[in-house]
Amino acid sequence: MDHGGGGSIWIRAAVAVAAGAAIAARAVRRKSVDSSAVFVGVPAMVAHTIAGYRFAGLLLVFFFTSSRVTRVGEARKRALDPEFKEGGQRNWKQVLSNSGIASILVVLIASVTGGTDRCLDSKESTLVTALIGGVIGHYACCNGDTWSSELGILSKAEPRIITTFKRVRKGTNGGVTIDGLLAAAAAGFSIGLAFVLIGLFTTQCASDVFWSQLLVIPLATAAGLCGSLIDSFLGATVQYSGFCSVRNKVVGVDGPTVTRISGRNILDNNGVNVVSVFLTTVLTAVACTYIF
Repeated sequence: MDHGGGGSIWIRAAVAVAAGAAIAARAVRRKSVDSSAVFVGVPAMVAHTIAGYRFAGLLLVFFFTSSRVTRVGEARKRALDPEFKEGGQRNWKQVLSNSGIASILVVLIASVTGGTDRCLDSKESTLVTALIGGVIGHYACCNGDTWSSELGILSKAEPRIITTFKRVRKGTNGGVTIDGLLAAAAAGFSIGLAFVLIGLFTTQCASDVFWSQLLVIPLATAAGLCGSLIDSFLGATVQYSGFCSVRNKVVGVDGPTVTRISGRNILDNNGVNVVSVFLTTVLTAVACTYIF
């Protein structure tokens, strides 16, 4: 059992740099990220690993599963998405919006725990429980948003905009399908399951506290779905969607050949992601202090 300590933190940091560099090189080669994303992704990986292997595990589960679902149905997505990139290539802004808040939380966790992996237990520490809950909510939301977007757009059903439930074209911000919502819940489930399974090897809890940790799975599932719904609502209201008659696609920028569908040009996709992640992070953190 790893319970922190100065030496083990330096070992973890070294492992994180080596693993992060290897993963980054592979991701750039496979066009999952561009070179700019490496300068955000590797430090995030190091911060997560120093806080605990379980947090690094959540980051990697999100990265690998979201990269995988991004590659599903690429030919169909190319025809629907005006911002389509081969391999779903993410830049530094996208990586930062999907890991920035969690990176701040894991630094706070590491400073409080000294790198010791702790159980969710408000009796021991409400602060640590809230911070860990925030990280869980963060990745459940990020994964839920990615899975719902990448798999929902492939649904045979026509999406309905979340504000009025009217049918809209595929690719419209704020459009939801049953398939997309189920994908979001499944994505959250995968984060919760990873947290519990990795915790079996990295934490020691009293028996009553140990069994309560299983509640992370339904909580993360709900956070994945909730995060996707918040993201969709923001997308429908503060993110512009219009149909371009020349490109024959839904686009996110107004123009002379674009007919507005929904939303206002207040936030771009990265801005919507950050706000939805922040709200889901806070909600999950608060929920954890009551549940655990």
